[in-house]
Amino acid sequence: MLKKFLPNEHVKTVFEITPEKLKEKGIQGIITDLDNTLVAWDQKDATDEIIEWFKLMKDHGIQVTVMSNNNEERVRHFSIPLNVPFVYKARKPLSKAFKKAQKEMNLNRDQIVVVGDQILTDVLGGNSSHFYTILVVPVVQTDGAMTKVNRKIERILLNWFRKKGLITWEE
Repeated sequence: MLKKFLPNEHVKTVFEITPEKLKEKGIQGIITDLDNTLVAWDQKDATDEIIEWFKLMKDHGIQVTVMSNNNEERVRHFSIPLNVPFVYKARKPLSKAFKKAQKEMNLNRDQIVVVGDQILTDVLGGNSSHFYTILVVPVVQTDGAMTKVNRKIERILLNWFRKKGLITWEE
């Protein structure tokens, strides 16, 4: 059961996720969280670097869908200028939004990776929906109120995984 909280991979930033590495795994699509994965949770617009990352993925034929538990206005404002599909009020970790994104991408599960900064929403949701998952270090160390609660639980899980030798990366 606890293995559902364990990501397949861990990176410091989304910029470590390259088209070449994804293609080696047969990945053709990314479902990515927004807040604290791509930009700070309180930053409305994509940075120049994130815009370039999205362009790089598109140039290599990799589809990207932004999926967030945040509201429509927040997710739409970020995603529309990037010309990428999005899912708002996703209710992660529930699987319905993941299945919706997969259907819209028209890809098999093994062709999609889920990227996010939270174990209790992104990793659990991605793993429960049978996708490859990549945990990203949060862009900033501040969070909204509910996420602060999640982070405390995540620290307990990460410490347990570390003691069991299931993870080796540094926090």
